[in-house]
Amino acid sequence: MAGMDQARIEAFLEMMSAERGAAKNTLTSYARDLADVVAFLSGRQKRLETADSADLSAYLAHLTEKGYEAASQARRLSALRQFFRFLYSEGLRGDDPTAILDAPKKRLSLPKTLTIEEVDRLLKLAADEAAMDGPDKLQRLRRLALVELLYATGMRVSELVALPAHVLRQEGGFLMIRGKGAKERLVPLSAPAIDALKRYSEARRCAQADKADENPKMAGFLFPAASKEGHLPRQVFARELKDLAVRAGLAPEAVSPHVLRHAFASHLLQNGADLRILQELLGHSDISTTQIYTHVLDEKLQILVETHHPLAKYGKNTD
Repeated sequence: MAGMDQARIEAFLEMMSAERGAAKNTLTSYARDLADVVAFLSGRQKRLETADSADLSAYLAHLTEKGYEAASQARRLSALRQFFRFLYSEGLRGDDPTAILDAPKKRLSLPKTLTIEEVDRLLKLAADEAAMDGPDKLQRLRRLALVELLYATGMRVSELVALPAHVLRQEGGFLMIRGKGAKERLVPLSAPAIDALKRYSEARRCAQADKADENPKMAGFLFPAASKEGHLPRQVFARELKDLAVRAGLAPEAVSPHVLRHAFASHLLQNGADLRILQELLGHSDISTTQIYTHVLDEKLQILVETHHPLAKYGKNTD
C-alpha cells in the first residue's frame, strides 16, 4: 500500500516542480511531510490516497499529542491540501478530504510592555534632559516630543517619524495620522505631548531660520533628517530610545518604539478604555488584532470579581 502512495507522491512532486516551479527545499519538505502521514496511516491500515477527513483529523491530533507547534501542524496540513488538490485535478479522487479541516490556531504571544512607573521614568528623564541648555538642545527637545507623542497616541513608529510638518497647524488637542493603506485616523493628544510638541516646534522654527539652504524635502516633515526619505529614520529613534532607557535605569532590550505602543494600549485598557475604541486608536483594521490585549481585560475582570462579588470572600482565608 505504501508503494502505491509513494508513486502518487512522486507524481505530485513532479507536477509541483514542472508546473509551479517549486524550489528544491519546498519539494523536500513536501516529500518528508507526506511520508510522515503515510507512516501514520499505515499503522491504521489506511492509504493516503483513499484517506478521509476523519483519518486526516486523527493525524493532526496525533501531531498535537506529540507536542508539535501550530506552525508545524499548519505546514503539514498545507502539504496535504496541495496533494489532494492534485489528486482531484487529475481525476484520481472526486473529493478533497482536507476541505473541511481547520488549520490549527497559533497561540498568540503576549506583547512585551512596560509598567506605568517605567514609562514615567522614561518621560521624566526625557523632560529633564530637554530642559537643559546646550548645543544639542534641539535634539533633546525632539526626543522628548517623539517619546511623548508615541506614548500619548500609540502610533506605529513608521507613522511617528514620517509625520508631516503641517500637523503643527492643526487646531485643538488632536492629531491626524495617516496609517496603513493610507487610512487616516484622529487621535487625542495628552497635555504633556502638546507641550513637548510646542517646545520642539519653536526650537525647530528657530533652527530653520538659520538655514537659508533648507532642503525642501526635509522641510515637509515634522522630524526632518538628512536621510533618503527626508525624515528621521525609525532605526535612529529606536537607538535614541534605548540609550534613554539605559540612562533611566531600564534594560535596553526591554524598551523599543513597539513596546511603547503596547504600553499605550495596555495602560488604556487597565484604566477602563473600550476594546473597540482602542482598535480605532491603534489603527487596526480588524478587531481580532486588538484582541491580543484581552489578557489585560481578563486581569481586570478577575480583580473586579474578587473585590466586589459577595461570594468571593468565601475563597479567602479569613483567620
